[in-house]
Amino acid sequence: MSQHTQPVSAAEAPADAAERRAVKPVICYPNETLPKPDLDLYQAARSGAVKTGEVLVQPRDAACFTVPAGHFFRISSVEGSQVGDLNLWNLNDLSERFFSGKTRALHGTHVTRGERLWSSLPYLRPMATITEDTLGWYGIDSYGGSVHDVIGTRCDPYTGNLLSGDDYHYCCHSNLTRALADHLGIPLAEAEPHVHDVLNVFMCTGFTRDTGQYFMKASPVRPGDYLEFFAEIDLLGALSACPGGDCGSEHTSDTAPCHPLLVETFAPKEGALAGWEPPAQNGYDRSHGRG
Repeated sequence: MSQHTQPVSAAEAPADAAERRAVKPVICYPNETLPKPDLDLYQAARSGAVKTGEVLVQPRDAACFTVPAGHFFRISSVEGSQVGDLNLWNLNDLSERFFSGKTRALHGTHVTRGERLWSSLPYLRPMATITEDTLGWYGIDSYGGSVHDVIGTRCDPYTGNLLSGDDYHYCCHSNLTRALADHLGIPLAEAEPHVHDVLNVFMCTGFTRDTGQYFMKASPVRPGDYLEFFAEIDLLGALSACPGGDCGSEHTSDTAPCHPLLVETFAPKEGALAGWEPPAQNGYDRSHGRG
């Protein structure tokens, strides 16, 4: 084996290690050129909107809801500190769904007012815009934690089985699968592939500084807090009230105190969104270099 292929022990730092670590980072996706939501227009439309419906999501369960393009929906804490896992799809085409990874790349690990939930490839357009966030004050705490993350994938029975050998059926993945199957009237096996990585509503998370591990801590959410969205396209949503409760201790079990979450929908008055149109699908020609 030549000197160029000799493995280097992880304990052996090169002479220029400090210099290599000192290289300044570069933002992967500068977002200054992203289309900006017209928050003033949305706020004006919301001020005169009327409530059109509500769904109360029971603890350790999930429920579906629909929101027409140009309407609003709000997720609220109503009885106690509780986090939720949110999936979104294009109501008319389930192949277009929330893309947490690209949302994270464009906005950061956690999202708040003025930021958007983006859809999967090849569509890549805003699905919903966050218009209100009563936890926007939280920011980033001394542990590196913040709220409303797009880094956690959702608690699921497969990881639970891998780590502990148990079969726990009321994790968010299973909750969302049941809710979608029931809403669409299809078998669980048909619904499950549509369940995808989530927006962790109200969940307080981050990465440890020493090991880089995903952590959770008790959510700062309290009854009356809410996260509100403007639907940029016709949406089908599913929300799970996580079995972790506020995620301050247990993650997936029947141990943590859990509470319901409320989803409400609102319709603006006719003409309140004059000039607004749902965003078009991404403009890439999809030739992939083979014109």
